[in-house]
Amino acid sequence: MSRILVTYFSATGRTQYYSEKIANYLNADLFEIKPLIPYTNKDLDWTDNNSRSSIECNNREITPELASNLNNIFDYDIIFVGFPIWWYREPPIIDSFLTSNFFDGKTIIPFATSGSSQLGKTEEYLKSIVYNADFKQGKLLNHMSDSAIYSWLDQIIK
Repeated sequence: MSRILVTYFSATGRTQYYSEKIANYLNADLFEIKPLIPYTNKDLDWTDNNSRSSIECNNREITPELASNLNNIFDYDIIFVGFPIWWYREPPIIDSFLTSNFFDGKTIIPFATSGSSQLGKTEEYLKSIVYNADFKQGKLLNHMSDSAIYSWLDQIIK
C-alpha cells in the first residue's frame, strides 16, 4: 500500500480543516507548510496593494522562506498539497515548498480552498515547477459535503 502524506498551508484555518479531514480519512501523515516569518492579518490584506501577500503574488520571483522542511519526503508515494487560492493561484509559500523538495516518481494531488476563486491555472503552473511527478487532477473543496470529499478521495486513490 502507498504511503500518503497530506501537506498544507493555511492562512485562516479553512485549508487546515480540510487537510485534517483528508488525512484522517486516508490514515495519512500530515505536514503543515509554514513560512519562516508568519503572515499577520495585515500581511493577508488582499485589498492593500502594499500588503505582503499582494507583493508576493504580484512578483512570483519572491518566494518566502520555509520555517521547516520535510526531511522524509522519500517515505511517501502520494502527496496531497493543500492551499488557499490567492490571486487565482497557489500562494508563493507553496512554490517554496514544491521547489525545495524532490518529487521524482511521486504522485501529487493538489486541493484548494477559496472565498470565491476557482483553481484557474494553478495546476498548469504547479506542473511547470515540479518535474517528473505524476499530477492527479486537483479539487476545490469549498462547500463540499464530507461524503462528496470522501467520494473524490476514493476515486483518486485507487
